[in-house]
Amino acid sequence: MSSDNDISRPSVEGFAHINRYWDKQNEIIAAKILPGEYYVTRENELISTVLGSCVSACIRDRDLRIGGMNHFMLPETSADKLKQGNEAIVGNANRYGNYAMEHLINTILSNGGKRKNLEIKVFGGGKIIPTLTDVGIKNIEFVLNYIDAEGLKLISQDLGDVYPRKIAFFPASGKVRMKKIRALHNETIIQRERRYFDTIKNAPVEGDVELF
Repeated sequence: MSSDNDISRPSVEGFAHINRYWDKQNEIIAAKILPGEYYVTRENELISTVLGSCVSACIRDRDLRIGGMNHFMLPETSADKLKQGNEAIVGNANRYGNYAMEHLINTILSNGGKRKNLEIKVFGGGKIIPTLTDVGIKNIEFVLNYIDAEGLKLISQDLGDVYPRKIAFFPASGKVRMKKIRALHNETIIQRERRYFDTIKNAPVEGDVELF
């Protein structure tokens, strides 16, 4: 394992691309994730992100204290596309959500976590971009349905509304700090989500989904 202030490499393999830094305020290593990313740690670290329409699941093994967080958005689906016989588009949308959840859970399990010990907190799905219709609601419905179908333990949620959220997750303790951003002073969050939405909207239905 790495020392408490060693940011040279993450404690779990495969996350060298994630932005990690020393958080002076909390005196802890912090990993900042963006849309389409996730991060898992077995150390006493902080994982942070800012959510608009996207959803994040914070998942940890309560006994081993290994955990992580993802940040995902589903591609757009519509009734019109279904009427045109594009059922595969819905399958593609679900694949994005499944990948986001399964990558995170499987990484925790492959590093010693046990499925029976997993606890989950979910956040996001705000309607901050009117032109993205109900994508936030779709993200919420997906993550809640996924947790229920998989028989996982949901212990906390803060979903919907019209505000972006800043999330700070401490997997070692399970604590989450959440702040609703009630005044946007710039367009950074909206622009970032538009770019991510456009990327996944134009991704091919067939083939592997390369999110992470």
